[in-house]
Amino acid sequence: MAVELCLLLLFCGSTISEVQPIYKPPPGTLDFGFVPAKTYDTGAYHEPGAIGILFKIVHAFLYLVQPNTFPQDLIRKIAQQQFGNTQGDYQKAIYYEIGFIVSAALGLLFILLLPLVGLCFCMCRCCDNCGGEMHQRQKKNADCQRSCFATFLFVASLIISVGVLCAYAANQHLTNQVRGAKKLVNSNFKDLKIFLNDTPAQIDYLVSQYNTTKDKALSDLNNVGPVLGTRVQEQLGKEVRPALDAALTMAGAIRETKEALENVSVSVEVLQEGTERLHANLTDVKMHLSNTLNDSACSAAQAASTCNIIRNSLAQLNINANFSGLPGVSSQLAKINDVLKIDLSSLVQKGYAAFNDTPDLVVNQTRNILSDIKSVLESIGSNITTFTRALPVQKILADLMLHLTQSEAYVQDYFPIVEQYDFYRWLGCLILCCMLVLILVFYYLGLLCGTCGYDKHASPTTRGCISNTGGNFLMAGVGFSFLFSWLLMIVVVLTFVTGGNVEKLVCEPFEDKNLFKVLDTPYLLNKHWKNYLAGVIFKNPNVDLTFEKVYSDCKENKGIYTSLHLEHLFNINELLNISMYTEDVALKIEHIQINLSKIILLDEIGKENLLNFSSSGIDGIDFSAYLTEINKSVTKVDLLSFANDLEARADQLPKGALENALKGHANNIRMIHNQQVVPLEQAMSTLNQSIRLLKRTSSELMVKVKNVISAVNAAQDLINNNASQVIVQETKKYMDTIIGYFEQYTEWVKESISMEVAACKPIANVIDTAVDIFLCSYIADSVNTFWFGLGGSSMFLIPAIIFAVKLSKYYRRMDTEDVYDDTENGNNGYHKENLYGIHNPVFTSSVEQW
Repeated sequence: MAVELCLLLLFCGSTISEVQPIYKPPPGTLDFGFVPAKTYDTGAYHEPGAIGILFKIVHAFLYLVQPNTFPQDLIRKIAQQQFGNTQGDYQKAIYYEIGFIVSAALGLLFILLLPLVGLCFCMCRCCDNCGGEMHQRQKKNADCQRSCFATFLFVASLIISVGVLCAYAANQHLTNQVRGAKKLVNSNFKDLKIFLNDTPAQIDYLVSQYNTTKDKALSDLNNVGPVLGTRVQEQLGKEVRPALDAALTMAGAIRETKEALENVSVSVEVLQEGTERLHANLTDVKMHLSNTLNDSACSAAQAASTCNIIRNSLAQLNINANFSGLPGVSSQLAKINDVLKIDLSSLVQKGYAAFNDTPDLVVNQTRNILSDIKSVLESIGSNITTFTRALPVQKILADLMLHLTQSEAYVQDYFPIVEQYDFYRWLGCLILCCMLVLILVFYYLGLLCGTCGYDKHASPTTRGCISNTGGNFLMAGVGFSFLFSWLLMIVVVLTFVTGGNVEKLVCEPFEDKNLFKVLDTPYLLNKHWKNYLAGVIFKNPNVDLTFEKVYSDCKENKGIYTSLHLEHLFNINELLNISMYTEDVALKIEHIQINLSKIILLDEIGKENLLNFSSSGIDGIDFSAYLTEINKSVTKVDLLSFANDLEARADQLPKGALENALKGHANNIRMIHNQQVVPLEQAMSTLNQSIRLLKRTSSELMVKVKNVISAVNAAQDLINNNASQVIVQETKKYMDTIIGYFEQYTEWVKESISMEVAACKPIANVIDTAVDIFLCSYIADSVNTFWFGLGGSSMFLIPAIIFAVKLSKYYRRMDTEDVYDDTENGNNGYHKENLYGIHNPVFTSSVEQW
């Protein structure tokens, strides 16, 4: 069956690849979903319930009887028919079985002696000995003895009752489990059918998931521009983009330079005109102030000092900065305007656009090769499909299902027979229990009647009918004990030896897997085969395939391909290996050649334009002259402060025309400041910013331009001459990414075949059901508990017989009795003959107590 099942897995070999790329980037993780798997119904575990306590007690008793470890060496020798070749073999066997041998010997002794003792006992009583004589000697402690014998007999009967209950419970448990075994058997057959029906669907799922890999690969191939082109672009962009960014920055600097030169030209013109007009206005103000101060009012003593102070400060009303001598920038501005006639930014943007078209170039130049690669991928899928259809999957499944159906029908047909024979067994065991029950009934009735009917005032010869009946019941129990005990012990010995050894030699070794170690012994089951299981499946006994490994793997629900090492029977790597396809794909990808020479980052016009900018003459501007005048104030004194001071001094003068005239001059000065000085200050600020910008731009301008041109030339050289190396490197990474998808698929299929496809849990369940549940839990535990209860009851029949015989003397009506009279010399007993019409010619003072 395993050989046929492995054929179902054969075509999955197309997923096993030996290709190991030199560089393995982490490709995008593919989601293959979950392999469809149904849940198996069989739970190969048996919970015995309350009777499990008895099973554990029996196991403990068997450990006391047989505490030795599993004799692997002896079992191997027996299997190889070499037992006895060594002198110590029999000694080892006896040593291992010594507990069973001693216990069986005691049982045989019981079987032989108890019937013999019973026969002698009956013959002895027939001769009026051994308690057969219906005479009881009176004793002072008779009541104490009777109570002790009754108590001991009752305790022995209770113990026998417990043993009978254990035996009956074990007997009934076995019958119940046999009746319920049909459901477990059907569950195992159902799981095996699921195992067969689900395997093709799982394999089909593995094959169908090739489409996931193919679709992902085709997606990357269809997007070769964004994938490969972008990778190439990213690598080249590490040098290209900084170069273009520098050129674009320089283009912006040219525009900023033009704006700054225009601002300088305009600002200087404004400042020159403004300072001339300001100078004229300040001159008029000084003249008018002088005329006012020459008024006669200033000659007065109160105003003279104030007027002198004002007259002395008039020299401050003059301009401070002189912009008329600053050099012009018209020549530089004209050159910059000539430079700007060529749009350098547009040229740089064209370079950006050309470089950003790299993915499109890749798509156009790889179109033919990608079509070949797609054809290869399609051929892999078609080959897998073709091979799948070529396999006789349905025929194999049909044959296996037929065998399984026939086996199930066979079991179903013979199961009623098993139940019938189990009924016979149950009935036989019940009869054995009933034998003990019959004995117990006599003992319990004897105790009940004897205890209830006993009259301590009645003499032995005058005991009542109920008491006498109790004694007769006890003797009947003794008689049946002698009749049945040997038969019971025969059953106990046979079941003890058989069930005990099954537990110690099969069940316990199966649980700790020592049994598998014996089965896996080289040359054990076949003297020509090292590994029997490998010889049966592979016809190659040298393959390391063991029963223990197969059972353990199936127990863990691993795939049958892994559990049975079917790669030794069908090497999937050799039969269907896609390495040839992946190598072909890799070869075609390596042949991808991408030419990026059409990409022009910056043409000669743009480079010449940059050189013209560097020679525009802005570095020849006299920035120090400009900054010297800019750093000066417009006037020598702050006009607002001068006006405020003038107004304050006017307030010191007497009220009159002089005061009002001075205040009028102060307001005129303020108006000049607001209308002329403030605009001039703003123009100076603009001039300051523009001059400083030009100074920064002109600093080492030629070096900066040459660096930009050098960077652009280096990037262009990389694209023209060294891009092929980058393209090869990125193409290799791209190829490894595509191959990585197939490797993900193969690893997933390997893992699925190992752990999920055709998971052989049902096979382990069948073994567990047959050995652990049926043989050990159902049969061995029940049989061992049966003999344990039956044997214990049989052993306690011996004390029960003794106590019953002893006690019956105190319950049965005697024919004669001892009579005691008082004399001088004390109490002397004598035997009264013909008492109550019963004749007994023999008198003796030493009547037996039986």
